[in-house]
Amino acid sequence: MTTTDFDRYFLNSSNEGVKAFQQVASETQQLLSDFYQNNEQAFNGKTPNTIENEINEMSLVSKNGDDVTAVLKEVQEKIVENSIHVSHPTSIGHLHCPPLIPAIAAELMIGALNQSMDSWDQSSAATYLEERLIRWTAEKLQLPSTADGTFTSGGTQSNYMGLLLARDRFCHQQWNLNVKQQGLPPESHKLRILCSEAAHFTVKKSAYQLGLGEQAVVTIETDENKRMKISALIDEVDRLKSGGLLPMCVVATAGTTDFGSIDSIPDIAAIAEQHGLWFHVDAAYGGALMMSQQNRHKLYGINSADSITIDFHKQFYQPISCGAFFVKEKANFRYLAHHADYLNPENDEDDGLVHLVSKSIQTTRRFDALKLFLSLRIVGERNFASMIDYTVQLAQQTARVMTGKGTIEVANLSPEINAVVFRCTSVSEEARNEMNTFIYKKLLHTGTALVAKTKLNGDVYLKFTLLNPRTTISDIEDILHSISQFAAEYENRGITQ
Repeated sequence: MTTTDFDRYFLNSSNEGVKAFQQVASETQQLLSDFYQNNEQAFNGKTPNTIENEINEMSLVSKNGDDVTAVLKEVQEKIVENSIHVSHPTSIGHLHCPPLIPAIAAELMIGALNQSMDSWDQSSAATYLEERLIRWTAEKLQLPSTADGTFTSGGTQSNYMGLLLARDRFCHQQWNLNVKQQGLPPESHKLRILCSEAAHFTVKKSAYQLGLGEQAVVTIETDENKRMKISALIDEVDRLKSGGLLPMCVVATAGTTDFGSIDSIPDIAAIAEQHGLWFHVDAAYGGALMMSQQNRHKLYGINSADSITIDFHKQFYQPISCGAFFVKEKANFRYLAHHADYLNPENDEDDGLVHLVSKSIQTTRRFDALKLFLSLRIVGERNFASMIDYTVQLAQQTARVMTGKGTIEVANLSPEINAVVFRCTSVSEEARNEMNTFIYKKLLHTGTALVAKTKLNGDVYLKFTLLNPRTTISDIEDILHSISQFAAEYENRGITQ
C-alpha cells in the first residue's frame, strides 16, 4: 500500500479525501435532519433491555472497512432512533439542554481542526479566542481585571479545581507548605469545607479525591426554598473553630440541581471574608442569568467569589461538554501550574507564547470555545437573554397551573430559575411514592415526556427542568393531562385501597 491509499480516511488536500468528507458529512446531515423532522417524541419508549440488545447486535469492527452509507443507516436505526431527543419540547427532565445550531456546526469544525488547547503550537488561533471568551465572561460576571479562567469539561471539574486551589492556598498560608511538592501535612485531617445540604454531590466527591475525605465536608441546613441558612452557617463556622478544626472554604450554590435555588451570595461572601475562607460559587446552573437584565440580580455579589463554576452546556445551550472555571486572582493558578520542557517551557513566556495548560488540570483539551463564540455571534446576547427570561417565566407559570390542579403538590411554589419540583397526591400518603414512580415510568415508556424523578425528605417527587425555550405552556398542559390519566390508571389497577 502507498500513502495515497489512506487519503480517503482523512480530511486533506487530495480530491479523494475531500470527496470522502463531503459524502459522510452530507449523509450525516441528511440523517439528522430526517430524525429531527420526523420525530414527534422525546423518547421512543423502548425498554433498556430492548435497546441493549439492538446495540449488541451491531458489529463493532470491520476487517477491511464497511460501506459508509450502510454503516450510517445502521447508526440511524440502532443509535439515533434510540437516543433521547433532547431538543424535543417535552424533554424536560434534566439539566440537559437542546444544542444551538451554530454550536452544532462548531462541533464539526472542532473535530476537523482537532486543536489541542494545552500548548500554543497545538492551538495557535484557538488559544487567543479562548482567552478572549474567558475575559468576556469574567467581565459579564463583573470580576476584577485580575481575574482569569479556563474552559473545562463541566461543573464536576470546575468544582474540583475550586476546592483544589482552596486547599493549596490554605496550606500555603497556614503552614507555608507547598502541597504540590510536599504533599498534605498531618494536620490536613482538620480541614473543613462548608456548603449547603442541597449543594451538588461533587463537593463531597472532590473532597475525597483531594485526600480530605467526605468527612471534611460540613453541610449547612437549608430553608424551605433549599437556600443555605445564613444563621446556621455562622454558627457552624464558630463551632468548627472552637472545636479546633480548620474551615478553609465555603461553597455557595447558584442554582441547586433540583429546585434551582440560589444561596444568598452577598451574605456568604461576607462570612467568608470575615473568617478568611476561600469563597467558591457553583453557578453551573444559574450562571447564565448573567445574560439577563431581568434576572441577573439573583447573582448579585458573585464578583466577590474567589472562584466560580459556569456550565455553558446548560443554559447557554452548548453541546456537551462545555464548562468554565474562573478565579478572581489569576495568581492563584500557580497552585496547579506545572512546566514540562516539551510542552510549556518557562522561557516560552518570555517570547510571548501562551500555553493554556498552565491553568488547567487537563492536558489535551478540546477547542470548546469555538462553539460558544459562534453561538454568541449568530444568536446574539439579546436572544440569549430572551430565551432565559422566557424559561424562568414558564416555570413560574407552570407552578401556578399545577397549584390550581388540586391533586398536585408543588415543592417550590416560586421557582428561582426554571425547575419545578412536584408530586401527585391523589392517593394516600403511603401510596404516593409508588404512584409517582409509576407516572414517571409511564411518561417515559409511552414517549409522552421525559421528566426527572428525585427525592425530597425521602419521598418521590417529579421534576420539570424547563431549559428549552421552545417548550410552551400548552406542552405543559398536555403533559399534566397525561399525568392525570396515568394517576387514574394507577388508582384503577387496584394497587391502592
